Amino acid sequence: MTDTAPAFLNITRSLSGKRWQARPYDERMAWALAQGRGLPEIVGRVLAARGVTEEACDDFLDPKLKALLPDPSRFKDMDKAAARIAAAILEGEPVAVFGDYDVDGATSAAVLRRFFRAAGADLRVYVPDRVKEGYGPNGPALLRLKAEGVRLVVTVDCGISAFAALETAAGAGLDVVVLDHHAAEPRLPPAVALVNPNRLDEDGAYRTLCAAGVTFLAVVAINRALRQAGYYRERPEPNLMEWLDLVALGTVCDVVPLTGLNRALVAQGLKVMARRCNPGLAALADVAGVKDKPDAYHAGYVLGPRVNAGGRVGASDLGARLLSTDDPLEAMDLAQKLEAHNAERRAVEQGVLDDAIARLEALSDREAELVFIAGEGWHPGVIGIVASRLKERYSRPACVVALEEGADGTVVGKASGRSVRGVDLGAAVIAARQEGLLIAGGGHRMAAGFTVAGARLGELREFLTGRVREQVEAAPLVPMLQLDGALSVGAATPALVETLGRLGPFGTGNSEPRFALADARVVRADVVGANHVRCFLQGNDGARLKAIAFRALDSALGQALLTGRGTPFHVAGTLRIDRWNGSESVQLLIDDAAPAQSH
Repeated sequence: MTDTAPAFLNITRSLSGKRWQARPYDERMAWALAQGRGLPEIVGRVLAARGVTEEACDDFLDPKLKALLPDPSRFKDMDKAAARIAAAILEGEPVAVFGDYDVDGATSAAVLRRFFRAAGADLRVYVPDRVKEGYGPNGPALLRLKAEGVRLVVTVDCGISAFAALETAAGAGLDVVVLDHHAAEPRLPPAVALVNPNRLDEDGAYRTLCAAGVTFLAVVAINRALRQAGYYRERPEPNLMEWLDLVALGTVCDVVPLTGLNRALVAQGLKVMARRCNPGLAALADVAGVKDKPDAYHAGYVLGPRVNAGGRVGASDLGARLLSTDDPLEAMDLAQKLEAHNAERRAVEQGVLDDAIARLEALSDREAELVFIAGEGWHPGVIGIVASRLKERYSRPACVVALEEGADGTVVGKASGRSVRGVDLGAAVIAARQEGLLIAGGGHRMAAGFTVAGARLGELREFLTGRVREQVEAAPLVPMLQLDGALSVGAATPALVETLGRLGPFGTGNSEPRFALADARVVRADVVGANHVRCFLQGNDGARLKAIAFRALDSALGQALLTGRGTPFHVAGTLRIDRWNGSESVQLLIDDAAPAQSH
């Protein structure tokens, strides 16, 4: 990101320290899109800024799998994987799926388990304990599964870098099929098949698929293999589209770009989710108080964190169990447990975040290109969320390391990292592992995880900081907020928000439209919840709008809103419909603000 373009509304440094930037767009295309489809000009501008052309507009507004789903056989080893898994179903072999404890892993495991069940077979789900076993396949767990009679293990959302574990499995005669999407190396671990759109010998056309997307394609391939073997002559063929709600949840929560195939998977999956056919998702929505038709926001910020919660606090398999059960009573029981775990997770997360910020503020070199912080007693289950919060706070990549002393007295750190646009953190972590600085590690551009010996922490920090520095020297990182335009307060109408909603699902690669409400005065402001700031804004046109800044109480933004009654601000954020007691109004979710006189 560079600061060569003029600052939007002349805001070079907002209350949260960001430079405001107008999202670039083709003005003629914006007008053509708006006029051709009877849309407001601002909506045409939003479409054009996302690279939508007149030819592609209809597919963008109504993405269909029929047009975008590839033949699974295009992926390396997919036919081998499908043949081996289909053979296991045909022969009645004991099979286990080895998942990850996050949402992508849980949804992938649930899709596979639901397919096996629909095909009249059984599938055991194994999810490692985050604290005791760490991420990915491990030798002892695979050997235990083999001893219990399992003949085939399918890894989902993990396995592509599990060299030692898969060598152990191969030596024991246990077949393994890997379905993964994480960054791969030139050398691959031993397995019957390794399906991964990020293998170096793939063409990269589908490199942004998450594990749930890869697993869905694998299920399409396995289903085809069973059909060709005549398996469905005497039994009904499963309806694979039923499980797109799980694929959508995994895709949104793994923060992959919502473009192309991913966009179609999520758009169609949200329609399935709205039908509430999955008892686990329905129970989770009820427990979380979701009343509206689910969208990507609900998937990413309401349902996803609750599915994740079990893995974060020591009940790793709860998410996969919830999403794969057909028993409404069991579903409600699991959903309530996850709700309780999520409340516990929030408290633990806040404690670690507060400690991490205090330690960072005490450091003399906290302006380094990489935020790197370690602490003893930090729960490994929340460090990924804490890394995300630190990345947002400091506008730089962040790595958070939870240190723990082992039985032998040696200290080991389990870490999670989150990156910013322009920095490939996964590549830096893989390079560190190849240098021998890590016990284990991997990831992708925006997120990574690793395990490191405590004695090598300083060395690792220097190495990763150096790698990040190399990347940002070419293009210095400027904390930036991209905006799709400016609106008057009165222009923020329910009709506009409903029209903008047609451009969803929103997420990475198709960010939710963000606008600045120019010259808005704070009429009233107060604190709601633990640390959210709610306010009412009034424009020069006399119109009023409710707004809220989440987790803002202790920030310059939150304090300015609380003390700025009557002061004109440019307020940036996203617009939502607020439904209350049968009435509809618009609410602004505030991302940032700046005093209007600064222009």
